[in-house]
Order: sequence, then C-alpha cells, then structure tokens
Amino acid sequence: MPEQGESAGPERDGSAGPELSVVVHGRNVQGHLGACLDALAAQASPGVEVIVAAVGASAQAAAADRTGVTVVPLPDGTGDGAARAAGAERAGGRWLHFVPSKDGVPTGAPRAVADRTADLDGGDGDRVDILVVDHLRSTWRHQGMPSPDGKHLAKQGRRALPLADCPNLLKVTPLLGNRVLRADFWRAHLAELAVDDETFAAYAALLLADRVATLDQVALNVRELRVESIPKGDPEERYEVIGRYESLLGLAADRGLPTAPRAALYDVMVGDCLRIVAREQLPDPVRREFFHRASKAAVAWRPEGHQHPGGLEGVRRRLLEEDAYTKYRTFQTANQQRRKLRSAVVARKHKVGVKVRDLRYRRALERPVDPHLAVFTAYWDRGVACNPAAIAAKLAELAPHIHPVWVVSAANVPLLPPGTDHVVPGTRRYWEVMARAKYLVNNANFPNAIVKRPDSVHLQTHHGTPLKRMGLDQLDYPAAAKGLNFHDLLARVDRWDYSVSANGHSTEMWERAYPSHYTSLDYGYPRNDVYYGATAADVRAIREKLGIAPGKRAILYAPTHRDYEAAWTPRLDLATLAEQLGEDTVLLVRGHYFYGGAASPLAGLRKSGRVIDVSSYDPVEELALAADALITDYSSIMFDYANLDRPIVIYADDWETYATTRGVYFDLMAEAPGKVARTQEELTALFTSDAWRDESAAKARRAFRHRFCEYDDGRAAERVVRRVFLGESEDSLPPVTPVDERTPAPTPEEATQR
Repeated sequence: MPEQGESAGPERDGSAGPELSVVVHGRNVQGHLGACLDALAAQASPGVEVIVAAVGASAQAAAADRTGVTVVPLPDGTGDGAARAAGAERAGGRWLHFVPSKDGVPTGAPRAVADRTADLDGGDGDRVDILVVDHLRSTWRHQGMPSPDGKHLAKQGRRALPLADCPNLLKVTPLLGNRVLRADFWRAHLAELAVDDETFAAYAALLLADRVATLDQVALNVRELRVESIPKGDPEERYEVIGRYESLLGLAADRGLPTAPRAALYDVMVGDCLRIVAREQLPDPVRREFFHRASKAAVAWRPEGHQHPGGLEGVRRRLLEEDAYTKYRTFQTANQQRRKLRSAVVARKHKVGVKVRDLRYRRALERPVDPHLAVFTAYWDRGVACNPAAIAAKLAELAPHIHPVWVVSAANVPLLPPGTDHVVPGTRRYWEVMARAKYLVNNANFPNAIVKRPDSVHLQTHHGTPLKRMGLDQLDYPAAAKGLNFHDLLARVDRWDYSVSANGHSTEMWERAYPSHYTSLDYGYPRNDVYYGATAADVRAIREKLGIAPGKRAILYAPTHRDYEAAWTPRLDLATLAEQLGEDTVLLVRGHYFYGGAASPLAGLRKSGRVIDVSSYDPVEELALAADALITDYSSIMFDYANLDRPIVIYADDWETYATTRGVYFDLMAEAPGKVARTQEELTALFTSDAWRDESAAKARRAFRHRFCEYDDGRAAERVVRRVFLGESEDSLPPVTPVDERTPAPTPEEATQR
C-alpha cells in the first residue's frame, strides 16, 4: 500500500491498478471522519484503495497513521469541489467513488461496487461512464432510512443505457456519492469544474455521460446533520437554486440531448422550485421574488410540446408559468385549509375507530380464554402455509376438539382451501378471536397491539434455518435491518412461550438473536415431515401436475431475497442454461416471496417448456419432492431440501457481497451441502457431467444433513401438538430418529420404477 502523501496508483497509461478508488474528502465534521475510515479499514479489499483528501488539521490527524490509506493534506478553507479534485488527482483507480467525510460506507459496498465496475470495463463500444448506486440516510433522530431511489435503479436492472433511454435516473437523489464515476470520464469532463455545489456536479455528470449503469445496492450512508436542516437567511442562496437548474438545462441543450432527459430535468426543476415556495420558511418578499424568477425559468426552459400534469400539480405549474404569485398563495392557502379539514375528519374517524376497536378488544380480553380455540397465521397473513399449516393438519388429527382459525389478508382469502375458517386483520371478529384464543401460532410475529394473556400460549415456529443474521444480530447491518425497531421486536419476542427449532444451530442462534424466556422445542420443523411421509405415488402425481414428463431431470432453482435489490432479477441466464442442459432437463424457477408483487422476468421463457415459473406455486414442499436436484444460493430451502438426501448445488456468484452486507452465521463456502459454482459456466459444467451428484458432493451433503437436519425425522408436528396442545410431558414424546436411520421420500427416479 502507498505511504501517506505518495502516489496511490499507476501511471494513467492503462497499466494494471486498483479497480476502485474511494475518495473520502472534506473536514472532520463533528468528528465523523474517524468512524468512516474505521469502517473502510474493516472491509479492506484487493482492488480497492482509499484516498483521504483531508481538509484541516483535525481531518489530517484523524486520517494519519492508517494502514492502506493515502492522505492528501489540504489547508483549512478548501472547498468540497477542490477537495474532491485533489483526491481524484491522487487516485489510481479506474473508477472513483466520492464519499463526504461526514458520511459512511456500508459493509460490503466497496467490494460490491468494484465487482460491478469490473463487469462494466468492456470495450469502447459499450463504454459506461457512471454507475448509479443506492444510499441510506441517517439523521440525529433515525439511522439507516432507505432512500426513495430503489425503484428507479431496479427498473433499469443490469443494462447500461444512454441517458436518453433512462431519463428517470435524473429523479435519483442528486449526490456525487451515489454516482460512481469512471476516472477518465471525471478527468475529461468534471475535474475542471471543481465546484462546491454537489447537486450541480451530480446532475452534470449524468448529462455528460455516454452511458449509465445502475447497481441496486446501498453504497453510501448519508449523515444528515441537524445544522444542515436549519434554513439559512441569505436569499441569494435560494435564488441560486434557479440559476443552477438553468445552467444544467443549458448544458443539456448544448449537449444536444433529446427531449426525454431535458423534460425530466425540467420537471425536477419546477418541482423543486414549487417545493421551496410551499415549504421553506422564507420572508414573503423573498418568496415572491423567488416565485418570479422561477416563473421566468419555467417559461424559458419548458421543452416544446411539454404537457402539464393533471390535477392540483397542473394548476400549480400553470400559476407558476403565469407568474401569478397572489393567486398561487390563495390557492395554496385554500389547499392547506382543505387538507387540514380532511385530516381532521380522517383523524376523528380514525380516533373513533381506534376507540371502538380498543373497547371491543378490551371487552373481549375480559372474557375467559377459550381453551378450544387456536389462531394460526403464516408469512404475515399470506395463508395456510409452512410450519403453522403442518401443525394445524396434525392438530385436526390428534386434537379435533381444538378449533383452528386462520388470520389471512383480504387479498389472499380467495386462495384459501375450501372450508377454512378465517378472519381478516382489523375486522371485529379478528379482535375477538385474537383476544380469546388459547393458542396463537405464527411463523413470523403478531402485531404489536396484540396482548399476551397470562393463560394464552404463543407458539413461534419460524420459517427457516438461519444462515443470514436475524433479530438483534442485525444491529450491525442497517441495510438489512431497514429501520427495524429493536425495542418493539423484543417486546414481541417476550410474548413467545415456545420456539420451534430444526437443529442445534438454530436453537443457539434463536436464543442469541431473540433473547427471552421462551422454551425451545427441539423437535424439527413440522413442514419437513412430508419429506419422510410422501410416497412414490405422491411424487409421480406432483410431477404430472407440474407437467414434468417421466424420465426428465427436474432441477429446482430457488434463489433468496437480497436486501440490496428492490426487485428480483434472475442471476442466471436461464434460457442459455436450459439450452446447455439439454432437452431432458426442466428448470423449475421459484423467485422469493418478498418479490411476489413484481412482474415475473420469466414470462418470455415459459413457452419453451424447459423453464417453468413456479414462483406462485404452493406448497414449496411439493416442488422439492418433484425435483431431482436443487440449485440455490443462500435460501433456507437448502436446509429443508437436504432432508430428501438429493443433490444440492450452491450458486454463489455474490457470496462476499451477501455475507458482508446481510451478515451470516457461518461460511457456506466452507460448509456447503454439495458442490459450489461461482459462475454460470461452472454451474453448467457441473450439470453437464456427473459432478453434481458425485461422491464428493454426497460426502458434503452427508455432513450438512447431520448438522442441519438434526431433529427433522417426519414426526415434528406430532411432537409439537402433543407437547403444546395436549400438554404431554417431554419424556412421553416420540424420540428423534438419528439421521442415518431415516428413510426419505423416494426420488423421482425411484418413484418412476415403483
């Protein structure tokens, strides 16, 4: 690593050097620089260098004597633009990520950014100048709040496009820190600007770029200081906002950009100006003058043929273009009064509704608990599924005197099995059932408003074995926690009487992530009982229902949710994979349920018959029974599928990013349930040979099953029902059958032969 003050990278002649230079710049604002550098040091990575353009003695002291950090000392008073330029001049990376000294870089972000930029380093024909990333916001009140930009980044996916084809990127928060810039692009177009106005530089970068790519992952934690939120008194600073947009629109015109990006930037300008008029505390003469100047700009720069939006926003824009300040203020006052009146009515109705609900709930809580009533719900009221469903089925067999009622969202009621007694959250019967049920079973958590009665029993079943960090262990991973209120979480955990576990690893992790006084039921996951009870006829029937012909190899591909992706995009080229695996292989592709509301990216592949989208198919256990093998990344389905003792292949193209961003409990690469592929080529090679099911794969699976299928033997639901609902003692329950003595359901090949 270079020493302080020395050149950080290679000569700029194309020789090898760092992929990414993280340029931290500015003063040591409120002492935050040290924390920023500590976080970067904790995730030092090959191909990533850290440059600190340290302004003033305090910043230089905070950056001094740090291994792997190049310090560029700058005098007090150096502006942000000059500091950025000085840091970039010293940087040797092919890409530059500018990070203000008060902000932070989330765990895993530099590696993820460097991996993405390495993918973008193609030929001149596909040259990409900017990689737009996501960010979090932290204030003096709240930490790790997500930005509104994810939808724009997810929409573009992994395509690199000219701005004309992705004008909505101009709506992404204008920060230089969420735009990773190709170094030679910066030097050719932006270095000479050296402007302190970060907003101008952020917009200008997009306008000047040839092509833009996105990474739907958080790479910056913006710390919004309280002093920054206090309006300044100089009116010229407000007028400069209009001048900035006019300069940018002029730049767009000079560049010859088509209508779409110029219209998008125009809309941003008008919206920002109207926001300042409506919301900022300005003296009326300043507000009037600002409105007048904004009106002139709105008229002068309005793109030809540009239409006003409808509704109230359209009225506001027309009044602005007419420079009708008095009319606008009258209109604004009327709207404020209308909103206040509407809010008062809504608040009154809500208050009355809450009072009525609370009164009914309290009255119901005063009535005796019904010992023959059990409430079930799964996956935040999605329907009859997972461990609660398996327990309910066994309950009907062993304790038919206990009546089950399912909590299901209104949207999912039509999907319920016929005859299922259910309640919709918020209804009168919902509160009555929640108040009086003896047993409350969930694989997530009930709402905070639910009261834990002393003689009720709360059974937490969970919905997977934890690889990723959970509960309190997410404290160090704000991108994953996404604003989770840990105090409320612990209050919910304190309602648990029992926690179901599938293995000793889970028991230990649940006790660590969700510390409380519940009893751990080390009985196995009830949903996995079917893997030991299904017959050859069951396997054949499921495959027939899915349209899998006898003799075909079916591979289930089930990737997990990534907290740094707003929408699911298959990480495999499924069409190519299906083609390379041949006509005798069918891919069953299941996206994670967190992405259930998004349009499926598989629509174009369904016609081939060799790729079947099973994202909406329930139960997932049937898909596992139908599959000859499983491909997954970090999904907990691997722990369940291992019960079948069939081949599992881990496709881990972004393991390091996932592990450092989400946090994990063990190294899956070292303790995988079978073969591991890091690229699609490696994955294809495994399945076009017998490597996916060879002896080394079987050996790895055997060790994995002994650790993670410890209690799953086909009788988990029975043990839960007899202990929790029938009150039997631990000693009277069926003992867990050792892993090596169990007989899983027949494979599809075996089922065909029977």
